[in-house]
Amino acid sequence: MSRRHLPYRRPLLAAFAAFAVLAGTAAAAPAVPAAPPITPVAATPLATLDDTYYQDALGKTGTQLKSALHSIISVQTKISYSQVWDALKNTDQDPANSSNVILLYTGRSEPKSDNGGAVGQWNREHFWAKSHGDFGTSTGPGTDIHHLRPEDVTVNSIRGNKDFDNGGTAVSGAAGNYTDSDSFEPRDAVKGDVARMILYMAVRYEGDDAFADLEPNDRVDNGSAPNIGRLSVLKQWSQEDPPDSFEERRNDVIFDRYQHNRNPFIDHPEWVEAIW
Repeated sequence: MSRRHLPYRRPLLAAFAAFAVLAGTAAAAPAVPAAPPITPVAATPLATLDDTYYQDALGKTGTQLKSALHSIISVQTKISYSQVWDALKNTDQDPANSSNVILLYTGRSEPKSDNGGAVGQWNREHFWAKSHGDFGTSTGPGTDIHHLRPEDVTVNSIRGNKDFDNGGTAVSGAAGNYTDSDSFEPRDAVKGDVARMILYMAVRYEGDDAFADLEPNDRVDNGSAPNIGRLSVLKQWSQEDPPDSFEERRNDVIFDRYQHNRNPFIDHPEWVEAIW
């Protein structure tokens, strides 16, 4: 997923690697058909987005920029929690295997069909922990796929509702991830993804739509408060791990096919510092 490179928006992959077609006669027990690959989404040039989608945000900083972005991205189509399953099978499709999704913390490529709640399967990870603001799986923040990603069931449970910070002991089965009693550190390749998801939620949900005002802060162990930290670390992660083609493609798929809104910090990573 995210790799170290200059923080410029790159064109999305025009096509994905072809996968092998099974040949031969039918087996005694027919195989479950793989989910069909999605049609690649054409990337919208950033200049076009700035002339249209982000027009009212350009030139602003601080609270004015945050307010403008809130107005822009709050115009969205909402999906149900059950619809999240199918959405994630498209947004997080493995570029090298259209039958699989990429799990964010582990980086493992897992069959799309292997979703559920059993050990070894993948489920829906809320990166803004749903207990932080008590929104659960309600349509809205609880189903917003800008912060929902496929993840290994066990690793998802280990993260729980912890805040994000550096440090801890290694997470078994998820190389590069660390955790302690009150925080979780994802692997380096996706640290920026995590930061931008959290900051999207802080701009999208401002307490004006029957849900809590979600805000990042610079602490951990936030409990059920509508806060997640540690903000200074999240800002560092966003700078160190800029958006890559996987994250950008995901943003486009959500915009074109599902919610019809964008994560502005993927399109404009510099807006993190401009607001916070």
